Amino acid sequence: MTGMGKIFIVIGVVFIIIGLVWGIFGRLPGDISFKKGNVSFHFPIMTSIIVSVILTLIMFIIGRFR
Repeated sequence: MTGMGKIFIVIGVVFIIIGLVWGIFGRLPGDISFKKGNVSFHFPIMTSIIVSVILTLIMFIIGRFR
């Protein structure tokens, strides 16, 4: 497998993990949601912070064993 193939696999796995984490956490306290009429806006600040911390820990652990 080429280097580019490995990169695509890693990116795919990261997106799967993000999707799973996003589905588990959903809307946490700290996420910003606005709804006015038939327009809604959701900005998941707290969810983004948690996903970032989890991915940072995963990458740190992978880097230690490399």
